[in-house]
Amino acid sequence: MDAEIIRIFGLFFDDVPKEVRSIDTSHGEEDFRAAFIIETDEGNKYVLKLADNDFTFPEKIAVWKRTVEEYRKLGYYCPTIFTDRTGGFPYVAYQGHRCVAYVEEFASYRPVSDRLSGEECDEEALYETYKGDIWRMTARVAAQHFDYTDDPSAYCLFETFCPSDETDEVLDNALEWKKYAGTLPERFRDQTERIWTLWTENRAALEPLYRTLPTSVFQADLNPTNILLNENGQFVGVYDFNLCGKDVFLNYLMRENYAGFEREIDMIRDALKISTAYYRFSEAEKDAALMLYRCLKPLWYSRTEDLKAIGDDEKAVGEFLDKTEFYLTAEIDFRSAME
Repeated sequence: MDAEIIRIFGLFFDDVPKEVRSIDTSHGEEDFRAAFIIETDEGNKYVLKLADNDFTFPEKIAVWKRTVEEYRKLGYYCPTIFTDRTGGFPYVAYQGHRCVAYVEEFASYRPVSDRLSGEECDEEALYETYKGDIWRMTARVAAQHFDYTDDPSAYCLFETFCPSDETDEVLDNALEWKKYAGTLPERFRDQTERIWTLWTENRAALEPLYRTLPTSVFQADLNPTNILLNENGQFVGVYDFNLCGKDVFLNYLMRENYAGFEREIDMIRDALKISTAYYRFSEAEKDAALMLYRCLKPLWYSRTEDLKAIGDDEKAVGEFLDKTEFYLTAEIDFRSAME
């Protein structure tokens, strides 16, 4: 066993590790992450995590810990995050990195992705199966209007998640759309410029209203690897809080529902309807919903990928641009789902 990992684990517990299994979770040189599943002589099981990146630091992990505790108070299972013996999250040296260290309880339940037995995840089937559970939970969290941090979630809009970000993700994706649109044949130039103008004008009009919308603190990563089920396939909670933070509920809800244009709108309306049993949408949120949709969805990264996939079929390109422009101007009724 790695003596350095045993030493770091000893900063948290007296338990003696009897087995250690490592998992490299890094995302490139600038985002070093490592996890170690540790079983102890006393029969306990933990996950020691080390991170060296610009969005993981002791104050941020303290927010994750608090958010886990708040979800648990609402009745949802989330693995506990442990501090070290001093009540903090220490910095340690590991493999040439200065890492912040923290320990999580090894999850008592397994994620949806584990139950798929290696099969490709059917996102639509997943949504239909667990949408009620997911949005009941999230609406209940939204209704608490937690305000114990100003750190944004990774889904933040009009601000950046970490110092290395030059823009928020929504603007970054829209700029990628604009860049690719500039490579299309000249005949599409007027339409792509018109689409870009519609998008930027809507975003500018949304920003002052957006900054008045209610917020809470969310887990902010509801994908199949993080949604936890019991042995009967019932939803019990979530884990992986490293993207969590303060966010506008509507932004979070719309970002977590994604599909083709038409299906996506149905999914958003479903989530809004489910949420109304646990969360009361303000008039400002109802007013902002359509503008927010137009900001988030028509120029999202998946739209750029869809446009690229069309290739040289100019008829199909034109039809896709028509659809994009339509959804930047269509009067979509989100309000009735929010009443």
